[in-house]
Amino acid sequence: MPRVSKISKSPPAAVEDILNRLGRNIRTARLRRKLSREELAERVGISRYVLADIEKGKPTTAIAAYLGALWALGLLQDMREVADPDRDEEGKILERARSPKTAPKRKTLDDDF
Repeated sequence: MPRVSKISKSPPAAVEDILNRLGRNIRTARLRRKLSREELAERVGISRYVLADIEKGKPTTAIAAYLGALWALGLLQDMREVADPDRDEEGKILERARSPKTAPKRKTLDDDF
């Protein structure tokens, strides 16, 4: 029997909230399109039970299944901005703090070939 990771068993509240919200959003998008779980699951290539887990925000469901549902609903485009390095302000601040303050000294070149 596969072991379940700690984050899957007891995700941080922020992670759990985002998964639940994502699941609700996918469900709302499916219902607005008047698709049954079976129809959307078939488009994605998953079972209706996996789709039900997605809509519940279940943390053990593969991210590919979540992304597949978004793709099938035409909502995948927004995922391109998730973890975009250009939007990572904290990471950019840390990178600037580590960068050298002056340019490295250049070695002198000689004409001896």
